[in-house]
Amino acid sequence: MPSLPRLIMEYAAESPEGSLLCPNVLLHLGNRDAVDQALSRLARSGRLSRVCQGVYVRPVETRFGPRPPSVDKVIESLSELWGETIVPCGGAAANALGLTTQVPVRSVYLTSGPSRKLKLGKGTVHLRHAPRWQLVAPHRAAGNALRALAWLGPQEVEESLSVIGRKLSAEDLGELAASRALMPAWIAEPVSARVASG
Repeated sequence: MPSLPRLIMEYAAESPEGSLLCPNVLLHLGNRDAVDQALSRLARSGRLSRVCQGVYVRPVETRFGPRPPSVDKVIESLSELWGETIVPCGGAAANALGLTTQVPVRSVYLTSGPSRKLKLGKGTVHLRHAPRWQLVAPHRAAGNALRALAWLGPQEVEESLSVIGRKLSAEDLGELAASRALMPAWIAEPVSARVASG
């Protein structure tokens, strides 16, 4: 019969990139203590990466050697596992919308859950707890626009809104406007003025 580490690696190989390996998902292969020990050994040997306590991922094999799985795919899997909203930070959203040329040096995501750090390969991903208004419209243009405005701050909202207004569809602008009740006044007021001006 194949060893437990081999069975775990076979299971991991059949899973899409960024899929999470947690002890509870692997209990069909062995008892909890044995699965915990096997995961720890596989992480020490480099065949798996430990993202955080009790959560592992399989590195992706390339012709240049193994690399960590895509951060976005791991974040998507964690969001589903933990039942949290997790979205890119405002700096990343502002860069994607062309509001800044700065590329965030650190990998930061906003979450409805607690703040914590994740390890992916040699990199660290920071999850920062954010208020509910910064997490609206996850993974949609309206939400990215709101997070970008929050990151830019009160002094740049009006100018940035005119740039955003040219990039978002009427539907996206409508979704942004529909979130005004949750926004702080320094964003809600310029958004309302933008909607009123058409």
